[in-house]
Amino acid sequence: MLDQNTPNELDELMDSPELYTLVDEDGNEKLFELIDIYEEEGKVYFALIPHVENPEELLEGECELVVLSVAEDEDGGDILEPIESDEEYERIAQIFIDRLDEDFEDEDEDEEESAE
Repeated sequence: MLDQNTPNELDELMDSPELYTLVDEDGNEKLFELIDIYEEEGKVYFALIPHVENPEELLEGECELVVLSVAEDEDGGDILEPIESDEEYERIAQIFIDRLDEDFEDEDEDEEESAE
């Protein structure tokens, strides 16, 4: 798995999103898009946001960030599950938020440089 996404890997993720259908506690299905992967001490975490057809929709309001861990089911396949510990969840969520902030700052710098 990836420890960090390079800019090219992030571009690939954005061009062809990896989609996951998540089911909430009420049984409602919602489509989410994988935006980042983080690995720490052998554990893999996914950061997902609701999938929208038009990315501009994400800029119109607050975006829900879902952070899940990747676990193995009894057949050896990967499953996504909630992070049980509040401390672990807060720490991993903050890592994703910091990484996203860095990516957007880099994008803003690139846009400023290309505008000159």
